[in-house]
Amino acid sequence: MPPLPHRALRALDRFNAAHPWDHNAHYHRWILRQLPRRFGSALDVGSGSGDLARLLAARAEQVAGVDADPAITARARALTPGTAPVTYEVAEAPAGLPAGPHDVITCVAALHHLPFTEALTALRGRLAPGGTLVVVGLYRPRTVTDHLLGAVAAPLNAATGWLKNRGRTAPRPTSMTAPTRPAGMPFTDIAREARTILPGARLRRRLFWRYTLTWRRP
Repeated sequence: MPPLPHRALRALDRFNAAHPWDHNAHYHRWILRQLPRRFGSALDVGSGSGDLARLLAARAEQVAGVDADPAITARARALTPGTAPVTYEVAEAPAGLPAGPHDVITCVAALHHLPFTEALTALRGRLAPGGTLVVVGLYRPRTVTDHLLGAVAAPLNAATGWLKNRGRTAPRPTSMTAPTRPAGMPFTDIAREARTILPGARLRRRLFWRYTLTWRRP
């Protein structure tokens, strides 16, 4: 018979699978608070089903969404009104990113899929002077602080899923159907490399196994 903690973890996994919710969308409003009220061009890297790109379109003159997955990109196009100033492209980052410059670049839960230093350097190069880069990323827990945040997040995650789904079982949101992979870099390494590439960048661990990075190009 497996130990009780293992059984409890499996039960928690089953509960979360029955009551899913989008951890990335949880940070969309926070992302918008980091940005100007109006701006010209925006680039959303790893645009998925287009949820954030459509929010950016309410403030931007034009938004380009880029994702490597053709299926989720097709879904993004179908969900986006034809009048919205948003285009989607299937491309591999960082090599396939639009040249820019862009006044705003966002990257949510995508950076850990990419070669970190190369990708962050490419984002820096495509950001217009005075532009804002906002990243919500995943990291691999390593320190005591990381594991404590994970322990706090676990019951909150289950409670949030229950509340958002009103106690009912539900399918995964469209935004959660794209391919995923676990994060490989710990937060301390991410912060060190990011501050080398983006002097003055602000990074912070967040709940629900995420970190945030903001940087304004001089």
